[in-house]
Amino acid sequence: MRKNFDMFKKSRSAYCVIGLGRFGSAVAETLVENGQDLILIDKNPDRVREMRYLTDYAYVINHLDQAALEEIGVGDCQVAIVAIGEEIAANILATLYCLNLKVPVVIAKANSKDMGNILKKIGAEVVYPEHEMGVRLANQLSNKKVIDYFSISGNIDIAQLEAPSYFTGKPLKALELRQKYGISIIAIQTHNGTIEEIDPNYVFERGDIIIVIGSNENIHNFERSVGD
Repeated sequence: MRKNFDMFKKSRSAYCVIGLGRFGSAVAETLVENGQDLILIDKNPDRVREMRYLTDYAYVINHLDQAALEEIGVGDCQVAIVAIGEEIAANILATLYCLNLKVPVVIAKANSKDMGNILKKIGAEVVYPEHEMGVRLANQLSNKKVIDYFSISGNIDIAQLEAPSYFTGKPLKALELRQKYGISIIAIQTHNGTIEEIDPNYVFERGDIIIVIGSNENIHNFERSVGD
């Protein structure tokens, strides 16, 4: 088994997803869409069979231990995502094994703050998918111009918004968004594509979409203050 992994290991930085429920499967599918190599692990043979089209390196492991993870090459991955759901002990142990194998980045799913605190203490980065999706939905529902919304760290959020009508015909630098609202535009979606390196002299056109970064409060204040 280990010999078979050598060609995979040499190709490029690899990801490992442990747990193929809804969250783990979504992560795996998106990584493959983005051209990444994967190792997939679950104890449920049906789940592994369903996901095997994504990679040749999909394994059923009934008894998860460090030796088994090492044998299939998890220690050679750059990122491990532990997406085990309700089995708290299995989640924590899988996270610990990945850390012991010196995987540079270990991201673990948590279903509660207490569980998240434990995972953080052993050295993992923690995500709360259900909580974050709830926040994202609530922000989309409560802000009429928000197209998409998500948190990236602490109180820092990113929102995709329709550019207010008064932006049309004005250069970005004249709007003074940072000074007035404490937000910054990090990308603009136009009829011709997405602009990521933004010229302060860019003149807005009707129909532009802006991607802004700032605190939750500042983004909400901006949305409320520029309502058309």
